[in-house]
Amino acid sequence: MELHVRYEGDDDPEKCSARKLARFDLAELHRATRSTPPGIVLNPFADRALSPADRPTAGDGARHDRLVALDCSWETAEREAFDLEGVHRSLPFLVAGNPVNYGTAFQLNTVEAFAGALCILGERDHAERLLSKFSWGHTFLELNEEPLARYADCGDSSDVVAVQDDYLAEE
Repeated sequence: MELHVRYEGDDDPEKCSARKLARFDLAELHRATRSTPPGIVLNPFADRALSPADRPTAGDGARHDRLVALDCSWETAEREAFDLEGVHRSLPFLVAGNPVNYGTAFQLNTVEAFAGALCILGERDHAERLLSKFSWGHTFLELNEEPLARYADCGDSSDVVAVQDDYLAEE
């Protein structure tokens, strides 16, 4: 699955997971919205949760063979910034494993968002390859082992939301 990033460049370049993915040729950065190809857009403001039903299937064309993320500061992330072409999906409850937002729910960096999405879509090996480039990458998978497995077993978005509700009730 191709990974594309609409790159804002407003975070510390030394800590930017999207830039590191691009350096390893694991994702492509795009500086403008119009140059960002359509795909499954990981959007925290989306009405539907990502689920295994969003997996690419024959006949989907390239649109569902791509994950698209917006790399920007959480302080400046607004609904309008996610105005990207494609199918918009939010990620369910997951906890950050990166040193900046460690243990914070829903505050994932770009590589964690991609990894979580890939696991839900049944591409855990791809997620592990991405996270292997980060010293803390395994931590994200360890913290989210159970929810990622449960989300990956869901049938559709409503099932994912039901599983998420179990975790939110515990919080």
